[in-house]
Amino acid sequence: MVSDKSLLLGLLVWNVKLIAYLTLYLKIPLPPLSLYIHIPWCIKKCPYCDFNSHAIKADTPEAGYIDALLSDLARDLQLYGNLRPISSIFMGGGTPSLFSPESFDRLLCGIKEQVMLKDGLEITLEANPGTFESHKFAEFRALGINRLSIGIQSFDDRLLKKLGRVHSAQEAVAAAEIARHAGFENFNLDLMFGLPDSSPDNSKKDVATAISLKPAHISFYQLTLEPNTYFHKYPPQLPNDELIFNTQKDCQKLLADHGYQQYEVSAYSQPGLHCRHNVNYWQFGDYLGIGAGAHGKITQTLPHQITRSFKPKSPEQYLNDTHKNSGDHMIAVAELPLEFLMNHLRLKQGFTAESYQSATGLAIATLEPALSECLQQELIIHQDNRFYCSERGWNFMDNVLEKFMR
Repeated sequence: MVSDKSLLLGLLVWNVKLIAYLTLYLKIPLPPLSLYIHIPWCIKKCPYCDFNSHAIKADTPEAGYIDALLSDLARDLQLYGNLRPISSIFMGGGTPSLFSPESFDRLLCGIKEQVMLKDGLEITLEANPGTFESHKFAEFRALGINRLSIGIQSFDDRLLKKLGRVHSAQEAVAAAEIARHAGFENFNLDLMFGLPDSSPDNSKKDVATAISLKPAHISFYQLTLEPNTYFHKYPPQLPNDELIFNTQKDCQKLLADHGYQQYEVSAYSQPGLHCRHNVNYWQFGDYLGIGAGAHGKITQTLPHQITRSFKPKSPEQYLNDTHKNSGDHMIAVAELPLEFLMNHLRLKQGFTAESYQSATGLAIATLEPALSECLQQELIIHQDNRFYCSERGWNFMDNVLEKFMR
Protein backbone atom coordinates (compact mmCIF):
# COMPACT_ATOMS: atom_id res chain seq x y z
CA MET A 1 0.00 0.00 0.00
CA VAL A 2 1.34 3.40 -0.94
CA SER A 3 1.78 5.79 1.98
CA ASP A 4 0.43 9.34 1.95
CA LYS A 5 4.02 10.56 2.11
CA SER A 6 5.03 8.53 -0.94
CA LEU A 7 1.94 9.72 -2.79
CA LEU A 8 2.70 13.36 -2.03
CA LEU A 9 6.33 12.87 -3.04
CA GLY A 10 5.24 11.24 -6.29
CA LEU A 11 2.86 14.09 -7.06
CA LEU A 12 5.59 16.61 -6.27
CA VAL A 13 8.03 14.89 -8.61
CA TRP A 14 5.37 14.68 -11.34
CA ASN A 15 4.55 18.38 -10.94
CA VAL A 16 8.22 19.34 -11.12
CA LYS A 17 8.59 17.32 -14.31
CA LEU A 18 5.42 18.89 -15.72
CA ILE A 19 6.63 22.41 -14.92
CA ALA A 20 10.02 21.66 -16.42
CA TYR A 21 8.38 20.22 -19.53
CA LEU A 22 6.07 23.22 -19.96
CA THR A 23 8.91 25.65 -19.36
CA LEU A 24 10.91 23.97 -22.10
CA TYR A 25 7.83 23.74 -24.28
CA LEU A 26 6.95 27.39 -23.92
CA LYS A 27 10.48 28.42 -24.83
CA ILE A 28 9.96 27.11 -28.34
CA PRO A 29 10.08 30.31 -30.41
CA LEU A 30 6.94 31.47 -32.16
CA PRO A 31 7.17 31.68 -35.96
CA PRO A 32 7.66 35.00 -37.77
CA LEU A 33 4.58 37.18 -38.23
CA SER A 34 3.56 38.70 -41.56
CA LEU A 35 0.66 40.91 -42.64
CA TYR A 36 -1.46 40.20 -45.72
CA ILE A 37 -3.72 42.98 -47.05
CA HIS A 38 -6.38 42.15 -49.64
CA ILE A 39 -7.64 44.78 -52.07
CA PRO A 40 -10.33 43.04 -54.12
CA TRP A 41 -10.84 45.27 -57.18
CA CYS A 42 -9.57 44.79 -60.74
CA ILE A 43 -10.27 46.56 -64.01
CA LYS A 44 -12.09 43.36 -65.05
CA LYS A 45 -12.35 39.76 -63.84
CA CYS A 46 -10.07 37.38 -65.75
CA PRO A 47 -11.75 34.13 -66.90
CA TYR A 48 -9.22 31.90 -65.08
CA CYS A 49 -9.14 33.82 -61.77
CA ASP A 50 -10.58 32.20 -58.64
CA PHE A 51 -9.35 34.89 -56.22
CA ASN A 52 -11.77 37.19 -54.43
CA SER A 53 -11.72 39.93 -57.06
CA HIS A 54 -14.39 42.23 -58.48
CA ALA A 55 -14.54 44.71 -61.37
CA ILE A 56 -13.84 48.21 -60.09
CA LYS A 57 -16.53 50.86 -60.37
CA ALA A 58 -16.32 54.62 -60.70
CA ASP A 59 -17.67 55.05 -57.17
CA THR A 60 -15.42 52.49 -55.45
CA PRO A 61 -14.88 53.97 -51.95
CA GLU A 62 -11.09 53.93 -51.84
CA ALA A 63 -10.78 56.12 -48.73
CA GLY A 64 -13.49 54.15 -46.93
CA TYR A 65 -11.72 50.89 -47.70
CA ILE A 66 -8.47 52.16 -46.15
CA ASP A 67 -10.48 53.10 -43.02
CA ALA A 68 -11.96 49.58 -42.96
CA LEU A 69 -8.52 47.96 -43.29
CA LEU A 70 -7.11 49.93 -40.36
CA SER A 71 -10.18 49.10 -38.26
CA ASP A 72 -9.80 45.44 -39.22
CA LEU A 73 -6.14 45.43 -38.12
CA ALA A 74 -7.00 47.09 -34.80
CA ARG A 75 -9.60 44.40 -34.09
CA ASP A 76 -7.17 41.57 -34.89
CA LEU A 77 -4.56 43.07 -32.60
CA GLN A 78 -7.18 43.31 -29.85
CA LEU A 79 -8.30 39.70 -30.40
CA TYR A 80 -4.88 38.11 -30.58
CA GLY A 81 -2.94 40.37 -28.24
CA ASN A 82 0.16 42.47 -28.66
CA LEU A 83 1.87 40.27 -31.22
CA ARG A 84 5.40 40.04 -32.55
CA PRO A 85 6.78 42.70 -34.90
CA ILE A 86 5.67 42.38 -38.51
CA SER A 87 8.44 40.91 -40.69
CA SER A 88 6.78 41.34 -44.10
CA ILE A 89 3.73 42.99 -45.68
CA PHE A 90 2.06 41.77 -48.87
CA MET A 91 -0.68 43.77 -50.59
CA GLY A 92 -2.53 41.49 -52.99
CA GLY A 93 -5.80 41.30 -54.82
CA GLY A 94 -7.38 42.07 -57.11
CA THR A 95 -5.12 44.78 -58.43
CA PRO A 96 -3.89 46.88 -55.51
CA SER A 97 -1.93 49.20 -57.82
CA LEU A 98 -5.27 50.67 -58.94
CA PHE A 99 -5.33 52.53 -55.61
CA SER A 100 -3.56 55.87 -55.33
CA PRO A 101 -0.15 56.41 -53.70
CA GLU A 102 -1.92 58.72 -51.23
CA SER A 103 -4.12 55.84 -50.06
CA PHE A 104 -1.12 53.56 -49.55
CA ASP A 105 0.68 56.32 -47.67
CA ARG A 106 -2.26 56.60 -45.26
CA LEU A 107 -2.51 52.82 -44.96
CA LEU A 108 1.18 52.27 -44.20
CA CYS A 109 1.27 55.17 -41.74
CA GLY A 110 -1.81 53.76 -40.00
CA ILE A 111 -0.19 50.32 -39.75
CA LYS A 112 2.97 51.79 -38.21
CA GLU A 113 0.85 53.50 -35.55
CA GLN A 114 -0.70 50.18 -34.50
CA VAL A 115 2.04 47.58 -34.70
CA MET A 116 5.83 47.31 -34.61
CA LEU A 117 7.59 46.70 -37.91
CA LYS A 118 10.92 44.90 -38.21
CA ASP A 119 13.83 46.84 -39.67
CA GLY A 120 14.32 46.09 -43.35
CA LEU A 121 10.96 44.37 -43.74
CA GLU A 122 9.83 43.33 -47.20
CA ILE A 123 6.77 45.27 -48.45
CA THR A 124 5.28 43.83 -51.64
CA LEU A 125 2.60 45.36 -53.86
CA GLU A 126 0.89 43.37 -56.60
CA ALA A 127 0.54 45.37 -59.81
CA ASN A 128 -0.69 44.94 -63.35
CA PRO A 129 1.42 46.28 -66.21
CA GLY A 130 -1.17 48.69 -67.57
CA THR A 131 0.03 52.22 -68.30
CA PHE A 132 -2.18 53.72 -65.57
CA GLU A 133 -0.62 51.58 -62.82
CA SER A 134 3.02 51.60 -63.98
CA HIS A 135 3.17 55.40 -64.01
CA LYS A 136 2.69 55.28 -60.23
CA PHE A 137 5.61 52.91 -59.55
CA ALA A 138 8.06 55.67 -58.52
CA GLU A 139 5.55 57.07 -56.02
CA PHE A 140 4.98 53.60 -54.57
CA ARG A 141 8.73 53.15 -54.15
CA ALA A 142 9.01 56.52 -52.37
CA LEU A 143 6.50 55.27 -49.75
CA GLY A 144 8.82 52.45 -48.70
CA ILE A 145 7.21 49.73 -50.83
CA ASN A 146 10.33 47.81 -51.86
CA ARG A 147 9.03 44.89 -53.91
CA LEU A 148 6.61 44.70 -56.85
CA SER A 149 4.90 41.59 -58.17
CA ILE A 150 3.77 42.31 -61.73
CA GLY A 151 1.12 40.09 -63.34
CA ILE A 152 2.50 39.63 -66.86
CA GLN A 153 1.23 36.06 -67.64
CA SER A 154 2.55 36.22 -71.22
CA PHE A 155 4.42 38.50 -73.61
CA ASP A 156 2.29 37.29 -76.53
CA ASP A 157 -0.63 39.57 -77.47
CA ARG A 158 -2.62 36.67 -78.92
CA LEU A 159 -2.34 34.66 -75.68
CA LEU A 160 -3.02 37.70 -73.52
CA LYS A 161 -6.28 38.19 -75.38
CA LYS A 162 -7.27 34.56 -74.78
CA LEU A 163 -6.56 35.06 -71.06
CA GLY A 164 -8.75 38.16 -70.94
CA ARG A 165 -5.86 40.38 -69.88
CA VAL A 166 -6.24 44.14 -70.33
CA HIS A 167 -2.59 44.94 -71.06
CA SER A 168 -0.47 44.40 -74.15
CA ALA A 169 2.90 42.69 -74.55
CA GLN A 170 4.50 46.10 -75.12
CA GLU A 171 3.01 47.40 -71.85
CA ALA A 172 4.31 44.30 -70.04
CA VAL A 173 7.88 44.96 -71.17
CA ALA A 174 7.53 48.66 -70.36
CA ALA A 175 6.22 47.92 -66.84
CA ALA A 176 9.34 45.91 -65.94
CA GLU A 177 11.59 48.66 -67.28
CA ILE A 178 9.61 51.36 -65.43
CA ALA A 179 9.83 49.34 -62.20
CA ARG A 180 13.63 49.18 -62.44
CA HIS A 181 13.94 52.87 -63.27
CA ALA A 182 11.66 53.67 -60.32
CA GLY A 183 14.18 52.05 -57.97
CA PHE A 184 12.70 48.57 -57.60
CA GLU A 185 15.76 46.33 -57.56
CA ASN A 186 13.51 43.56 -56.26
CA PHE A 187 10.54 42.80 -58.49
CA ASN A 188 8.73 39.65 -59.61
CA LEU A 189 7.22 38.82 -62.98
CA ASP A 190 4.28 36.35 -63.06
CA LEU A 191 4.19 33.99 -66.04
CA MET A 192 1.79 31.16 -66.92
CA PHE A 193 2.25 28.11 -69.13
CA GLY A 194 -0.14 25.54 -70.58
CA LEU A 195 -2.26 28.33 -72.07
CA PRO A 196 -5.09 27.85 -74.59
CA ASP A 197 -3.77 27.24 -78.12
CA SER A 198 -0.17 27.72 -76.98
CA SER A 199 2.98 25.83 -77.97
CA PRO A 200 6.20 25.06 -76.05
CA ASP A 201 7.92 27.74 -78.12
CA ASN A 202 5.44 30.34 -76.81
CA SER A 203 6.39 29.53 -73.21
CA LYS A 204 10.13 29.42 -73.91
CA LYS A 205 9.90 32.81 -75.62
CA ASP A 206 7.93 34.21 -72.64
CA VAL A 207 10.55 32.96 -70.18
CA ALA A 208 13.43 34.25 -72.33
CA THR A 209 11.79 37.68 -72.55
CA ALA A 210 11.26 37.75 -68.79
CA ILE A 211 14.90 36.81 -68.16
CA SER A 212 16.06 39.61 -70.49
CA LEU A 213 14.26 42.11 -68.24
CA LYS A 214 16.41 40.96 -65.28
CA PRO A 215 13.79 40.65 -62.52
CA ALA A 216 14.96 39.35 -59.14
CA HIS A 217 12.18 36.77 -59.15
CA ILE A 218 10.01 34.90 -61.66
CA SER A 219 6.82 33.03 -60.80
CA PHE A 220 6.13 30.37 -63.46
CA TYR A 221 3.00 28.34 -62.97
CA GLN A 222 0.59 26.20 -64.94
CA LEU A 223 -2.85 27.45 -65.89
CA THR A 224 -5.43 25.35 -64.06
CA LEU A 225 -9.18 25.45 -64.54
CA GLU A 226 -10.38 26.32 -61.05
CA PRO A 227 -14.01 25.88 -59.91
CA ASN A 228 -16.23 28.97 -59.98
CA THR A 229 -14.35 30.52 -62.90
CA TYR A 230 -15.47 31.23 -66.46
CA PHE A 231 -12.82 28.84 -67.82
CA HIS A 232 -14.11 26.06 -65.57
CA LYS A 233 -17.64 26.55 -66.86
CA TYR A 234 -16.54 26.96 -70.48
CA PRO A 235 -13.19 25.10 -70.70
CA PRO A 236 -10.81 26.27 -73.42
CA GLN A 237 -8.70 23.82 -75.40
CA LEU A 238 -5.45 23.31 -73.47
CA PRO A 239 -2.26 21.50 -74.52
CA ASN A 240 -2.08 17.83 -73.51
CA ASP A 241 -0.41 16.80 -70.25
CA GLU A 242 2.75 15.43 -71.88
CA LEU A 243 3.30 18.65 -73.82
CA ILE A 244 2.74 20.74 -70.68
CA PHE A 245 5.18 18.60 -68.69
CA ASN A 246 7.90 18.88 -71.36
CA THR A 247 7.31 22.62 -71.62
CA GLN A 248 7.73 22.99 -67.88
CA LYS A 249 11.00 21.02 -67.88
CA ASP A 250 12.47 22.98 -70.81
CA CYS A 251 11.59 26.32 -69.22
CA GLN A 252 12.91 25.26 -65.81
CA LYS A 253 16.26 24.46 -67.43
CA LEU A 254 16.27 27.84 -69.15
CA LEU A 255 15.62 29.56 -65.83
CA ALA A 256 18.33 27.55 -64.06
CA ASP A 257 20.84 28.30 -66.81
CA HIS A 258 20.33 32.02 -66.09
CA GLY A 259 20.75 31.79 -62.32
CA TYR A 260 17.09 31.52 -61.28
CA GLN A 261 17.00 28.96 -58.48
CA GLN A 262 13.75 27.06 -57.97
CA TYR A 263 12.98 27.19 -54.26
CA GLU A 264 9.26 26.38 -54.41
CA VAL A 265 6.93 24.56 -56.82
CA SER A 266 6.33 27.65 -58.99
CA ALA A 267 8.87 30.20 -57.67
CA TYR A 268 12.35 30.99 -59.03
CA SER A 269 14.71 33.68 -57.83
CA GLN A 270 18.21 34.99 -58.07
CA PRO A 271 20.26 33.88 -55.01
CA GLY A 272 18.93 35.36 -51.77
CA LEU A 273 16.02 37.15 -53.47
CA HIS A 274 13.16 34.73 -52.77
CA CYS A 275 9.85 36.22 -51.62
CA ARG A 276 10.23 36.31 -47.84
CA HIS A 277 6.50 36.79 -47.29
CA ASN A 278 5.51 33.71 -49.28
CA VAL A 279 8.28 31.61 -47.75
CA ASN A 280 6.80 32.44 -44.36
CA TYR A 281 3.49 30.92 -45.54
CA TRP A 282 5.20 27.78 -46.81
CA GLN A 283 7.22 27.39 -43.60
CA PHE A 284 3.91 27.39 -41.71
CA GLY A 285 4.60 30.84 -40.29
CA ASP A 286 2.00 33.20 -38.84
CA TYR A 287 0.21 36.04 -40.59
CA LEU A 288 -2.59 38.49 -39.97
CA GLY A 289 -5.02 38.82 -42.87
CA ILE A 290 -7.04 41.99 -43.34
CA GLY A 291 -9.39 42.98 -46.15
CA ALA A 292 -12.41 41.46 -47.87
CA GLY A 293 -11.97 37.68 -48.01
CA ALA A 294 -8.57 37.72 -46.28
CA HIS A 295 -7.41 34.82 -44.14
CA GLY A 296 -4.91 34.70 -41.28
CA LYS A 297 -3.05 32.18 -39.11
CA ILE A 298 -1.89 32.84 -35.57
CA THR A 299 0.01 30.59 -33.13
CA GLN A 300 -0.89 31.34 -29.54
CA THR A 301 0.75 30.19 -26.29
CA LEU A 302 1.52 26.59 -27.24
CA PRO A 303 2.76 25.63 -30.70
CA HIS A 304 -0.21 23.37 -31.45
CA GLN A 305 -2.78 26.03 -30.51
CA ILE A 306 -3.11 27.51 -33.96
CA THR A 307 -6.02 29.71 -35.05
CA ARG A 308 -7.10 30.49 -38.59
CA SER A 309 -9.12 33.66 -39.15
CA PHE A 310 -11.34 34.75 -42.03
CA LYS A 311 -13.04 37.94 -43.17
CA PRO A 312 -16.27 38.42 -45.22
CA LYS A 313 -15.66 38.10 -48.97
CA SER A 314 -18.14 40.72 -50.17
CA PRO A 315 -16.46 44.16 -50.45
CA GLU A 316 -19.83 45.82 -49.79
CA GLN A 317 -20.40 43.82 -46.61
CA TYR A 318 -16.82 44.39 -45.50
CA LEU A 319 -17.25 48.14 -45.95
CA ASN A 320 -20.66 48.28 -44.26
CA ASP A 321 -19.58 46.29 -41.21
CA THR A 322 -15.91 45.27 -41.25
CA HIS A 323 -16.30 42.87 -38.35
CA LYS A 324 -19.60 41.20 -39.25
CA ASN A 325 -19.18 37.58 -40.34
CA SER A 326 -15.47 37.69 -39.51
CA GLY A 327 -14.39 34.76 -37.40
CA ASP A 328 -11.78 32.18 -36.58
CA HIS A 329 -11.39 28.53 -35.67
CA MET A 330 -8.70 26.52 -33.98
CA ILE A 331 -7.02 23.87 -36.12
CA ALA A 332 -7.64 20.43 -34.64
CA VAL A 333 -4.50 18.60 -33.55
CA ALA A 334 -5.36 15.75 -35.95
CA GLU A 335 -5.30 18.22 -38.87
CA LEU A 336 -1.92 19.76 -38.07
CA PRO A 337 0.32 17.18 -39.84
CA LEU A 338 -1.41 17.66 -43.19
CA GLU A 339 -1.63 21.45 -42.76
CA PHE A 340 2.11 21.54 -42.11
CA LEU A 341 3.04 19.25 -45.01
CA MET A 342 0.80 21.00 -47.55
CA ASN A 343 3.00 24.05 -47.05
CA HIS A 344 6.48 22.73 -46.27
CA LEU A 345 6.61 20.13 -49.04
CA ARG A 346 6.17 22.94 -51.60
CA LEU A 347 9.67 24.10 -50.67
CA LYS A 348 12.80 22.54 -52.18
CA GLN A 349 14.41 22.50 -48.72
CA GLY A 350 11.49 20.62 -47.14
CA PHE A 351 11.51 20.40 -43.35
CA THR A 352 13.29 18.92 -40.34
CA ALA A 353 11.91 16.89 -37.47
CA GLU A 354 12.69 19.87 -35.24
CA SER A 355 10.78 22.36 -37.41
CA TYR A 356 7.80 19.99 -37.49
CA GLN A 357 7.72 19.70 -33.70
CA SER A 358 8.28 23.43 -33.21
CA ALA A 359 5.42 24.38 -35.54
CA THR A 360 2.88 21.75 -34.49
CA GLY A 361 3.89 20.60 -31.01
CA LEU A 362 3.88 17.02 -32.35
CA ALA A 363 6.62 14.41 -32.56
CA ILE A 364 7.82 13.33 -36.01
CA ALA A 365 6.38 9.87 -35.25
CA THR A 366 2.88 11.30 -35.81
CA LEU A 367 3.65 11.36 -39.56
CA GLU A 368 3.91 7.58 -39.61
CA PRO A 369 3.24 5.26 -41.40
CA ALA A 370 2.76 7.58 -44.41
CA LEU A 371 6.24 9.09 -44.07
CA SER A 372 7.94 5.68 -44.17
CA GLU A 373 5.83 4.71 -47.19
CA CYS A 374 6.87 7.88 -49.05
CA LEU A 375 10.53 7.27 -48.18
CA GLN A 376 10.32 3.67 -49.37
CA GLN A 377 8.71 4.75 -52.64
CA GLU A 378 11.31 7.53 -53.02
CA LEU A 379 8.65 10.22 -53.15
CA ILE A 380 10.31 11.90 -50.16
CA ILE A 381 14.05 11.92 -49.47
CA HIS A 382 15.64 12.09 -45.99
CA GLN A 383 19.10 13.60 -46.20
CA ASP A 384 21.18 15.92 -43.98
CA ASN A 385 18.42 15.83 -41.35
CA ARG A 386 15.85 17.17 -43.84
CA PHE A 387 12.77 15.60 -45.42
CA TYR A 388 11.96 16.91 -48.90
CA CYS A 389 10.18 15.80 -52.05
CA SER A 390 12.13 13.99 -54.73
CA GLU A 391 11.65 15.13 -58.31
CA ARG A 392 8.99 12.44 -58.71
CA GLY A 393 7.38 13.47 -55.43
CA TRP A 394 7.10 17.06 -56.63
CA ASN A 395 5.54 15.96 -59.90
CA PHE A 396 2.94 13.92 -58.00
CA MET A 397 2.47 16.17 -54.96
CA ASP A 398 -1.25 15.41 -54.68
CA ASN A 399 -0.50 11.69 -54.43
CA VAL A 400 2.07 12.34 -51.72
CA LEU A 401 -0.34 14.38 -49.63
CA GLU A 402 -3.12 11.83 -50.06
CA LYS A 403 -1.01 9.32 -48.11
CA PHE A 404 -1.15 11.61 -45.07
CA MET A 405 -4.95 11.89 -45.27
CA ARG A 406 -5.60 8.22 -44.44
